[in-house]
Amino acid sequence: MTDFALPDFLMRGGPVIWAIAALSVLTLGLILWKLFRLSSLGAWSGGRVTAEAIALWQAGDSPAALARLAPRASVRARLAHAAMTAHGDAALTPDGAREETTRIARALLAELRGGLRPLDLIVTIAPLLGLLGTVLGMIAAFQALQDAGGQTDPATLAGGIWEALLTTAAGMAVAIPAAAALTWFDSIADRLQAEMESDATRIFTRGGAQRP
Repeated sequence: MTDFALPDFLMRGGPVIWAIAALSVLTLGLILWKLFRLSSLGAWSGGRVTAEAIALWQAGDSPAALARLAPRASVRARLAHAAMTAHGDAALTPDGAREETTRIARALLAELRGGLRPLDLIVTIAPLLGLLGTVLGMIAAFQALQDAGGQTDPATLAGGIWEALLTTAAGMAVAIPAAAALTWFDSIADRLQAEMESDATRIFTRGGAQRP
């Protein structure tokens, strides 16, 4: 098997391989940014503090519950704080308090899912770009075969074909980790959504501070 360096690989793949390389850099950047963003939103923390605050709320100590949640930046804590505040707001009916909590929950979920659509797009277009590069390469290889008539060296034709197939391999190499990351991020968002719904239900239906 012929060895070649990365610049040689990019040159052999043509313009399409450069587009796939750019997608790979974008994919890595999106994944790293999303990991940082989820960490800052408390995807792996904040559950204990929220549970303690809800316990205080259910015990009737709403000031302590709100104070426990106020400095927290996790989405669970922010939603619980918003639900408690809406529940205790005399200007809101019970239905109005739930609607206000739902509105805030949607905004928090939008934060959690931010950046997933670009990843989804990369999962879709990276293999298609790879296929496009392969088709273009195959067309060029067979065009060369036609132009050369019966004098074509089979090794040259084979080399043109495998160079065309590089783009398909590169497209899949970008799409596979992007799809894995997208599925993982989706599962995190789904888990947090379920936990936030459970927290809001506990705040509104189980004991807690009474509305004035």
